[in-house]
Amino acid sequence: MGSDINRRDLIKRAMAVGLVAAPSAALLSACATSGGSSHNSTAPAGKTSATNPLGVKKGVALEAFIFKGGFGDDYVKNAEKDYKATYGVTVKHTGTQSLGPKLQPRFAGGTPPDVMDNSGADNLDTASLASQGQLADLTPLLDAATIDDPAKKVRDILVAGTIEQGQYGTSAVYALNYAFTVYGTWYSQKLLGDKGWAYPQTFDDMIKLAATIKAAGIAPFTYPGKYPYYVHFDFFAQIAKVGGKEAIIAIDNLEDGAWQTDSVKQVAAYYEELAAKGYFLKGSEGMTHIQAQTAWTKGKAAFIPNGSWVENEAAPTMPADFKLGVGGTIGTGSSDKLPFGTVRAAAGEPFIVAKSGKNPEGGMELLRIMLSKKHAQAFTKSLKSLTCYAGAEEGLSLTPGLTSASAALKAAGSDVVNPRLQDWYPTLSNETIGGATGQLLTGKITSAEWIKRAQKGADDTKKDSSIKKFKHS
Repeated sequence: MGSDINRRDLIKRAMAVGLVAAPSAALLSACATSGGSSHNSTAPAGKTSATNPLGVKKGVALEAFIFKGGFGDDYVKNAEKDYKATYGVTVKHTGTQSLGPKLQPRFAGGTPPDVMDNSGADNLDTASLASQGQLADLTPLLDAATIDDPAKKVRDILVAGTIEQGQYGTSAVYALNYAFTVYGTWYSQKLLGDKGWAYPQTFDDMIKLAATIKAAGIAPFTYPGKYPYYVHFDFFAQIAKVGGKEAIIAIDNLEDGAWQTDSVKQVAAYYEELAAKGYFLKGSEGMTHIQAQTAWTKGKAAFIPNGSWVENEAAPTMPADFKLGVGGTIGTGSSDKLPFGTVRAAAGEPFIVAKSGKNPEGGMELLRIMLSKKHAQAFTKSLKSLTCYAGAEEGLSLTPGLTSASAALKAAGSDVVNPRLQDWYPTLSNETIGGATGQLLTGKITSAEWIKRAQKGADDTKKDSSIKKFKHS
């Protein structure tokens, strides 16, 4: 994500970024029994005060493990400098794109780092860690005074939905999603403007435009075939647009037959038609997210499903006059339950604090520093992304993509959707359904077969007692 669709996980980055198998239930169970929740912090908190509401003890070591994806990790390093100035220790910092393989054995041994940006391809399964007592409840952070105004609590400055995004079936909050991401179909406003192409509002109109684009020698779409869940950024939002928020809530809640509704059938049929007519860039099925984005920024494809982190992640290859934009969620037309302009948006880039870390209070304090206006604005200015700090971007000169994303979010009003399947059931969403999506986009299976596999995957997940279940409130 930058991140996964969690970065981008969503994808996270989401969700930003890539995907591999989520940690197995057996391994995570081993984590829970071998260390984790039975251990308490080895560094008792110091005395609390107006400037130290979390009671961080000076001189105690702090370790941060940060996903180094589309956002890099300099924004965390900058906050670590302020932490050092206040608490007298240099934060042990690791920037990586591979958290899971490195941290699974540390959780199992009861020696996890204190604070982590749990995003990217090889991320840990936050839902499983939360359900097994591995993570610290971040409520003390939310109830702490902000860096900028002691009269305001951290929870008071967060974008609506940020707290809920970090909850996993309880009132406790186990993740602080720092970036605020707008997902959708991204394109060059210059390309569409130069060609006289208007962004469509319906599937039928997109199919017609795709024929025109292909005739002009450009592929209508590309996508990262190695991580086909990127397509879900659009796909799941389109299900909500056609069938209403209740349609995607039913999917998230693993309700019987949720994948067999007319709304799902219509959206799946749209992708089947795109594949059948050759509207995806050849070779997309073998591309990483970076390769797909590069092909797109070089003009080989008009549209790409992605999150707003793409403006920073694709910057090295994006022409200066590209004028990045994001389109509203399309659907079947006036019969849809939600209007054109509906947007998928959510807090992303999930930061977690280990319950058995040596300095969990310090981990939360680092997040409190990151939630100062100084650091939130620096993040937006340098990385072209909004944060979960509400209104921190006001007064800043925004980039084209960020301007487009902000405008889309404002225009959507209450018509904002936030599917949780990828957060709650990453194996189901990214592997089972993602694998089927990859085959749907290459014409190897029909939309009917895709629906059958999605429904079976959901049913199997629902029946599996080893998988923690979550529901929308």
